[in-house]
Amino acid sequence: MVELPLVFPPVEAQKLEPHLPPLPSCSTEPRVTLSSSSPLPFVTLTYATSLDSALSLGPGIRTALSGPESKAMTHYLRSRHDAICVGVGTAIADDPGLNCRIAAADQLIESSPGVDTAGVGALLGLASLSTGEAGISESNNVFTTHQPRPVVIDPRLRWNFTSESKVMRLAKAGKGLAPYIITAVPEAPVGKRKLLEALGGKFIVLEQLKSNNAGADSAGRRFDWHAILTAVRREGLQSIMVEGGGEVINSLLSRENSQLVNSVIITIAPTWLGQGSVFVSPPRKNNPDGQPSAVARLTSTTWIPLGADVVLCGKIST
Repeated sequence: MVELPLVFPPVEAQKLEPHLPPLPSCSTEPRVTLSSSSPLPFVTLTYATSLDSALSLGPGIRTALSGPESKAMTHYLRSRHDAICVGVGTAIADDPGLNCRIAAADQLIESSPGVDTAGVGALLGLASLSTGEAGISESNNVFTTHQPRPVVIDPRLRWNFTSESKVMRLAKAGKGLAPYIITAVPEAPVGKRKLLEALGGKFIVLEQLKSNNAGADSAGRRFDWHAILTAVRREGLQSIMVEGGGEVINSLLSRENSQLVNSVIITIAPTWLGQGSVFVSPPRKNNPDGQPSAVARLTSTTWIPLGADVVLCGKIST
């Protein structure tokens, strides 16, 4: 199945701007500007959820929630970040591409007479249209030249990737980048290392922790989020989207880690997934007086309707 490029309208992109890494001054290139001495990247936590705060129908079950309009938004967000981060569970369950499918500016061509170009809807969700209807040239590489670096948190090297994994195929085709895999295993299998490095990826080994101040895999093996983000920044990556899955999101939203998040962008789909789903529900601690309190709250919020979905943007109150 051919994956077509997506276009996100500037009028909608402008609404997201206060919640994204800053653009460099006097430049149209969408790259974040941070001091070279900054120890951590700009962190955007973003995911799609149901009305009952569920990410999927169950562990390991791939569940589509975003409509075509908010899907185009997600790829626009990827175009504005240097890296995308997911946990090993997402890598195993979804076989994600972790690339950006925003159309390259020089690939947009005249829309066909049958396409309504008067409204925002004509520019969103181009994957549902043929290349002719979408006004996209099918020749050459039509995706944006900027591709974010995938970062996979895999403490025990559970992800059995191959040359046929989607992210690897896209990297080989020049339509994405090979991942950086953060692990606690000091010596990765030789074959995996050769495959990864041949495509420009690498393993990054961190010391494993067992405290609650961490991002965990399903076996409870944990990394300190500050260490993860420091390692990302040392690779020259100045901004990162954290996209999932559930354990990664919940650990980053915990009281110990939420101060590391610069921006939150959530797509809310008009559906309930029900009991047994994977939920966003970060760990809660009681106040000193023993009374429970909310884990976190968003401030400076913006609500953006996109098709049947609504997008909530904000910053975590400190």
